[in-house]
Amino acid sequence: MKISREIKTGIIVLGGILLFVLGFSYLKSSPIFDNSKTFYAVYQHVGGLQPGTQVSINGFAVGKVNDIRFKDTSGLLLVTFSVDNKFQFSKNSKAELYDTGIIGGKGIQIKPVFDNAPRAKSGDTLSTETKPGLTDLVQQKLGPLQLKLEDAVSNADSLFINVNEILDDRTKKDLRESISGLNILVRSFQGSANAMNELLAGNKDKLNSSINDLSNITGNFSKLSDSIANSGIAETMESLQGTIKNLDALLAKIEKGEGTLGKLMENEELYNNMSNATKELDLLLQDFRLNPKRYVNVSVFGKKQKEYTVPENDPAENNKN
Repeated sequence: MKISREIKTGIIVLGGILLFVLGFSYLKSSPIFDNSKTFYAVYQHVGGLQPGTQVSINGFAVGKVNDIRFKDTSGLLLVTFSVDNKFQFSKNSKAELYDTGIIGGKGIQIKPVFDNAPRAKSGDTLSTETKPGLTDLVQQKLGPLQLKLEDAVSNADSLFINVNEILDDRTKKDLRESISGLNILVRSFQGSANAMNELLAGNKDKLNSSINDLSNITGNFSKLSDSIANSGIAETMESLQGTIKNLDALLAKIEKGEGTLGKLMENEELYNNMSNATKELDLLLQDFRLNPKRYVNVSVFGKKQKEYTVPENDPAENNKN
């Protein structure tokens, strides 16, 4: 079958048109047979976001940015992007604008929400938020620091101005004189240090001898302490402590009236009786010495015993009265 020239020309033209459409779609990064959902997001500033930028969910590319244009005269930007139909999420999900790298570049990532709300469908406008990038964070941190530096510089300027006002000619002269006096004092200290060094160098042998004597004395004290420690002083001290404890216990019992000594100390009646008995014994001995015939009468030949008469100044009778 012979094909005419007109049919060949028509096939070539259709092939060229098809190739043009395919090439144009490739350059726009939009496939001809699109199986995705289209969503919208509104931002105040897109930070250099470009059409064709990938849209991701948890770092995985699920779509791309199709178009960016002004929404209205307010200056808000309407971003159109597509997401593959395989990914389902709630209409409460957010489209977050974030930095894709350190040196710049913006991208959109969907923060999916899986709740009981209706699923997002093609044509919905998702709520948006902008994640601050590294540059924004640096600016946020450097802003207060810059203000503090400016305040510090201004305070330093004020300080220098005040110092210049205080340091008049007389004050500067006084400062120079003080510095000169300080230099003289330092030289004097240096001279004292040199003299001390010479003194130490001249008496080095004596100092070494004194240090050796001190070392010997220390060794002797150490030996003496060892001798004292080995002489049983520790056992003696322990025994003495035990004796003191026993004496304390004995004194405590006496104070409480326990035992013979305690009763003697606490019983006042017994003390009074003993005192009276002592007095009466003293009187008895005195009477026996002065009047022995009252108690002893010896008769050798059986002579009748004479009746005893009490003398006029009998001490026993006087004490009774």
